[in-house]
Amino acid sequence: MANNRTGIRTNPYMAYNFLVEIEGLITGGFTEVSGLESEIELESYQEGGANGYTHQFPRRIRYSNLVFSCGMTDNDTLWNWYQATTLGKIELKNGTIMLRDRQDKIVKHWNFKNAYPVKWIGPQFNATNAGTVALERLELIHQGINIPASKSR
Repeated sequence: MANNRTGIRTNPYMAYNFLVEIEGLITGGFTEVSGLESEIELESYQEGGANGYTHQFPRRIRYSNLVFSCGMTDNDTLWNWYQATTLGKIELKNGTIMLRDRQDKIVKHWNFKNAYPVKWIGPQFNATNAGTVALERLELIHQGINIPASKSR
């Protein structure tokens, strides 16, 4: 393990060791999570007489949709949540994506709030890919991501 002069870990964490919790329940078994993105929208203002630059002012934060991929099982919790949304029964849920180290200790959290599903993608079937896991994907819209402060070790 590489350390810098202060003795703090400098090796990066591995992207495969994570958990997803929604409303207090570990909804694990996910093979991929994407969409952990945030961008500040800018407003441009050209000041009269200042031709060498344009002012850029922050307006609002825009978040990408979160996409969860998991192997199909008998558990229909995610499908049922999506199905209820299609029927107009929108249930906002909070959740957390947790990154773990090699010893399975949780080292980082990404909390998302007021999420609900807006897209479901079923598995792709292909008889020539024997042994491939059937995956489903659920896309969530949400009202923001935050990263709680890390506790010192």
